[in-house]
Amino acid sequence: MKTQHNILIAFILNLAFSVFEFIGGIFTGSVAIISDAIHDIGDAASIGISYFLEKKSKKQPDDIYTYGYARYSVIGGIITTVILLIGSVFVIINAVKRIINPVEINYNGMIVFAVIGVVVNFVAAYFTREGDSINQKAVNLHMLEDVLGWVVVLIGAIVMKFTDISLIDALMSIAVALFILINTLKNLKDIFNLFTIKIPDGISSSEITNHLLEIDGIKDVHHIHIWSTDGHSNYATMHIVTNANPTEIKQKVKAELLEHGIFHSTLELETEDENCSAKECCVDETHHSHGHHHHHHH
Repeated sequence: MKTQHNILIAFILNLAFSVFEFIGGIFTGSVAIISDAIHDIGDAASIGISYFLEKKSKKQPDDIYTYGYARYSVIGGIITTVILLIGSVFVIINAVKRIINPVEINYNGMIVFAVIGVVVNFVAAYFTREGDSINQKAVNLHMLEDVLGWVVVLIGAIVMKFTDISLIDALMSIAVALFILINTLKNLKDIFNLFTIKIPDGISSSEITNHLLEIDGIKDVHHIHIWSTDGHSNYATMHIVTNANPTEIKQKVKAELLEHGIFHSTLELETEDENCSAKECCVDETHHSHGHHHHHHH
C-alpha cells in the first residue's frame, strides 16, 4: 500500500510542478528548463500510469491470472521508459536548434526557478525512496534525475549570470537528456530479460544443479526452468531422479532453492527406472545417444 500511496503523491507533485516549470521556462527563455518540463510531464504521465498498474499488480493470483498480476507493474515500467526515451530525444533536438540560434535568457529568473526545482524534487524523491518493484525503481530514478537536473540547471544559471555564455543552457539540457537516455536503456534491458524469460540476475542454474546433486539420494536433475514474473518473485520447475523418500527429498530441495532466492518451486520426482518421456533431449544426452535407455535393474 505504501508504494501506491507514494506514487500518487509523486504524481500530483510532478504534474503541478511540470506545468509551473513550463511557464518558468517560457518566462526565462531557458531551453534547459523547458526540456526539464517536457521530461517532467512525461514523468507525471508515466507515474500516473504506473500508479494504476502498480495497484493492479498487487492483486492476488486468481483463476485467470494464475501467476498474479505482477507483470502489470512491468508494463508500467515499459510505458514509463518509452515516454522518457521519446522525451529525451525531443530535448536533444531542441537543444541543438538552440545552439544554432542562441536566444536571450533571463538568468535571475532561471536561478529562482532552479532553487524551487531542487527543493520540490528533493521532497518528491524523499517520498518515493522506498520500494523495490521495477516500477518503483523507475519512478524513484526519475525523482533523482529531476533533483540532479535542477542542480545542474542551478549551477549553469549561476555560471551564465557571471559569464553570459548562453550556450551552457543548451549543453546542460543535452547532458540531462543523455543521462536519462542511458538509464532508460538499462531499464528496458531489465524488462526485456523478464519477457524473454531469461534466468533472474544473480541465479545460476548450473550452480543450483550442482548443489542439488550433492543432496543424498538425488541421482539426477534435469529440465530445470527458472524465471521471474516481475524481477523479484522467482519461480522454478524441475525433474528430480531419486529412489529416496519423496517427502524428505522435496524438503531438502525446497530448502536449497530458498537459499538461492527461489520461493515458488514445482518439483517432479522420478524413480531411476522410470522413463522420463523427454529424456532424449535432456542435459545428459551423451548417455542416451543410442536411442535406447539403459535401465539399472539390479
